[in-house]
Amino acid sequence: MTAQAVHTGAGPKALRAVALAATVPYFVLKSAWLSGSRVGIPDGSPLLEQGTFLAVANAVTLAMDASVIVLVLVLTRPWGMRVPSWLLTLPAFVATGLLTPILFAFPAQLLIRAAGQGGQAAAGEAARSFLDPWVFTVVYTGFSVQGLALAGLFVPYARRRWGRRWQGVPGRGLPSPTGVVAGAAALGGLVIAAVHLYWAFGGTAGLGEERAAAARSALTGVVSGVHAMCVLAAGAGAVLLARGGSRAAWWPSALTWTGSAAALCWGLWQWIASLGPQLDGGEPASAAVRAIYAGQMITGICAAAVLTRFLVPRREG
Repeated sequence: MTAQAVHTGAGPKALRAVALAATVPYFVLKSAWLSGSRVGIPDGSPLLEQGTFLAVANAVTLAMDASVIVLVLVLTRPWGMRVPSWLLTLPAFVATGLLTPILFAFPAQLLIRAAGQGGQAAAGEAARSFLDPWVFTVVYTGFSVQGLALAGLFVPYARRRWGRRWQGVPGRGLPSPTGVVAGAAALGGLVIAAVHLYWAFGGTAGLGEERAAAARSALTGVVSGVHAMCVLAAGAGAVLLARGGSRAAWWPSALTWTGSAAALCWGLWQWIASLGPQLDGGEPASAAVRAIYAGQMITGICAAAVLTRFLVPRREG
């Protein structure tokens, strides 16, 4: 099969169209807000008092959505196979990290709402207090579709381009220093996951008054549960890669990639957001919450370092 045929088949074309279409709602909304439009923003919303932080945040997230368009083209055009690995790996890692928790949490929240079990304080309700209700649904539906379509495009691309790196078995374990880093990822994953699960089941220690009220909602709980799952995946995958063995190498690699990306990217995103003004007018994040965000980042960094140490020596000659 030629490279041209691989990249222009009916399946990739359909997924490309779906992924590109899914970027449109967010791209249009962010562009409108940067232009001064009030679409989706109700009267009295703090977003109407747009300051430098919000303008920069809108510009950055708009650029991130635009990068998804570029990523889709790289994954589906013949010239995409010639893009330097480092230039592709970073946006693919960030996309994996930011979209994976949404892919799990958002459908679960929809099911919880459909069952009438959402409660009053829910994940996304803060967004609804300063955005019209339809914005949250439209945007996160788009993100979910993006995640599924990108996964469907990235996996076959990675198999064609880097398949030899994660084919076969891990074999001998990685050097001891890497094992220490994997142990740190595992320990961090366990600690951070325990805290997230505590919050997921209604625990309120370390949370401010408003966040404590939200923690009693099933919708907020499922988000914490997903973050716990991601940091556990990062730690478990790192340990499996460091230990080596006779299992198929692809699945601990995929586990570590996904878990470390989600832990690092969401931890960093939430930590940065906690340092700026609270756009919903709520209370700022407590020191304990910020520490958990930092812990997610550290866990993700450690797991990603183990994955890199595993893959680099296996690169094709």
